Amino acid sequence: MEEKKNVPGKAQAAQPAENGEEALIEQARIRREKLAKLCAEGKNPYAHTKYDVDADSASVKADFAAYEGKTVSMAGRMMSRRIMGKASFSHIADKSGSIQIYVTRQDIGDENYLSYKKDFDIGDIVGFKGYVFKTQTGEISVHVTELTMLSKSLLPLPEKYNGLQNQDLKYRLRHLDLIMNEDVKKTFEARSKILKELRAYLDGKGYLEVDTPVLLTLEIGADARPFKTHHNALDIDMYMRIETELYLKRLIVGGMDRVYEVGRIFRNEGMDAFHNPEFTTIEMYQAYTDYFGMMDLIEDLYKTVTQKVCGTLDITYQGTLIHMGEWTRMTMAESVEKYAGVRFADWQTDEDARAAAKAKGVELSHGEASTKGHVLIDFFDAFVEDKLIQPTVIYDYPVENSPLAKRKVSDPGFTERFEYFICGHEYGNAFSELNDPIDQKQRFARQVEAKRAAGNTEAQVDEDFINALEYGLPPTGGLGMGVDRLVMLLTDSATIRDVILFPTMKPKK
Repeated sequence: MEEKKNVPGKAQAAQPAENGEEALIEQARIRREKLAKLCAEGKNPYAHTKYDVDADSASVKADFAAYEGKTVSMAGRMMSRRIMGKASFSHIADKSGSIQIYVTRQDIGDENYLSYKKDFDIGDIVGFKGYVFKTQTGEISVHVTELTMLSKSLLPLPEKYNGLQNQDLKYRLRHLDLIMNEDVKKTFEARSKILKELRAYLDGKGYLEVDTPVLLTLEIGADARPFKTHHNALDIDMYMRIETELYLKRLIVGGMDRVYEVGRIFRNEGMDAFHNPEFTTIEMYQAYTDYFGMMDLIEDLYKTVTQKVCGTLDITYQGTLIHMGEWTRMTMAESVEKYAGVRFADWQTDEDARAAAKAKGVELSHGEASTKGHVLIDFFDAFVEDKLIQPTVIYDYPVENSPLAKRKVSDPGFTERFEYFICGHEYGNAFSELNDPIDQKQRFARQVEAKRAAGNTEAQVDEDFINALEYGLPPTGGLGMGVDRLVMLLTDSATIRDVILFPTMKPKK
């Protein structure tokens, strides 16, 4: 019996570091020779414009009783081959899984069978017709009566048993990663389902999905750094959006009381397990509610989507059991008191706050200019965030780092803002939206002033947005959540690169 499977040691790998660049080049040369031979015989595999498919592997296996003995037409990628003289077996991967085919010289003819043995390779895309049966070992298979090469693979796949292991290659060659690793495909199928359920939930609550501009004519004063480009026809610099917020709130002004956008966001900043320069968010805005209304919404949304996608509210993320059905709420001051043992109420002055930070070894993000609000945030970052493992809402943020949130009437030093945390990471951010145009313009001006003091002379106040507020923004609750982070959580993925099909990579020289 001639063994033609992908096995360790065979020159089938597309990984030069593991199996040698010379072997890869030789395999590619042989495959191109096979292609030239096929074309010379008038059998160009790239000439096919379509192939009728009426079944897939998962359906045939799931309902064998209905398919047994019936003729099916299927297609997919050849993943293994076992030559046995006058009869052979292959496994073909399609969109839903894999199925074995049984190929004999008697059924497809001498010439076609010889071509199958000599011209076909693992990785080729093939179409086949035949009847469904079960082998002596009980494996559901297709007895082939017609076999067609639909596309010649000119590069060999990685060998079967070790697959594509190099993490850098997995991200750079996602197409190959999807071919070789079924779990990767399942992750992105889950991502699609998560987005579907997010939309279904919001649509069911009366929200309208909208699209807003990606290219902006000014750099706003927000902390995030944008990507800059140039529009040739208008001869102006433009900036890729760092959020969708300001345009969505214009729509609330315009009377669209519930809107959301699934949007690609771009930030010219660092990269790590939770950050990629381009990522996906959902921002949602609802008129006539506040941040407590958005708390209720996001908790219910997470519970609903988790149950729909995972079938349970108790999930495991990187070895930690998460009870998605149980959410805790604390103010930022309460959380700092709980985990750092200091009380915000005891700080009578900014100097008191700075002294408390120095006593606890907390680094002051704004140095000696730090206010009580700045210090509270520094304590939260140092003592609290990484302790928030189970779903937790932290609310009432200092006004110093909340330029778009409404001040608390009862305590103007704080805003009606919350973020929620799971496994020590922030997953979303929400406000009772600031609708006072005078206060908003002053906060924007302070942001721009701070950026210019730091050397950025391009940041500007968004006067068009201020103009929109001057027409009247109703009381509004708004929330932005990271889609990629939610997908990471529900698929137990360690890094954001595992849930973005084509993550940002530094080009190879």
